[in-house]
Amino acid sequence: MRLGGLFIEAALLAGFVIAIPASAQNSYQVISVPDGGTISGVVKWSGERPKPITIPITKDAATCDPEHLGTRDLGRLDIGGDGGVENTVVYLKGIIAGKAWDLPDSRRHLDQKQCRYIPHIALVAVGGDLAIKSSDPILHTVHMVGAADYNLPFPMTDVTLTRTMHKGGTVDLKCNAGHIWMNGVVMVVPDPYYAVTDEHGEFKFTGVPPGDYEIVAWHEGWKVAREEQVLDVGTQTKTKRYYFTDPITWQKKISVSANGHASVDFQISEH
Repeated sequence: MRLGGLFIEAALLAGFVIAIPASAQNSYQVISVPDGGTISGVVKWSGERPKPITIPITKDAATCDPEHLGTRDLGRLDIGGDGGVENTVVYLKGIIAGKAWDLPDSRRHLDQKQCRYIPHIALVAVGGDLAIKSSDPILHTVHMVGAADYNLPFPMTDVTLTRTMHKGGTVDLKCNAGHIWMNGVVMVVPDPYYAVTDEHGEFKFTGVPPGDYEIVAWHEGWKVAREEQVLDVGTQTKTKRYYFTDPITWQKKISVSANGHASVDFQISEH
């Protein structure tokens, strides 16, 4: 077993396995990692910054547009002042054993607030639950397409619904209640070595078994593949809905020593 080397083999043989979600047991095992290392890094933008894609706010402006901006940035590419790219998912490819599940609680709870999905990128273990609520006093829906297929109406405020994410992969989110700028992603993951970059583009893993890995940076994509005119039945107005190109990934190799620290950075660009 290459990932984690002899350490993982010995740990598995010694019986250090701990229970994890039933649907994930075939692909990932929790073991003791007494000499785990850390991996940290940053995802930075290189080159000229693309112009943000915006959509007019044509419905429920009092809730959706409290600052009276008139438009909403779709949030597909969020580059900070220091060049860090927020909402990039970074993960270790193919790891099959390691630390206990510790995905951030904030990433497993989805809110609908000021007509945005918060967080924009959610992380849920395969077989785990996504908790969903709406803080807005208007009708929303959470329409999921991809690894999960739900269409949940939220006519109520601050009532939490949960749905189990049975299958690994990505789930695209959209609202069918006329707020067509609302978009987000739920990533349903097979192990806890997933992180979402912060506003500075930074990420960090702890408790990494010593070994050689491929580390992947994944971005949902920001280029428009096509656009369509969409009719809002309630307001009888038409506006654009954008459809984007496929997600983009970048990969690097990295080695982690016992109790060591490894650093890896990614630069992404328009080309």
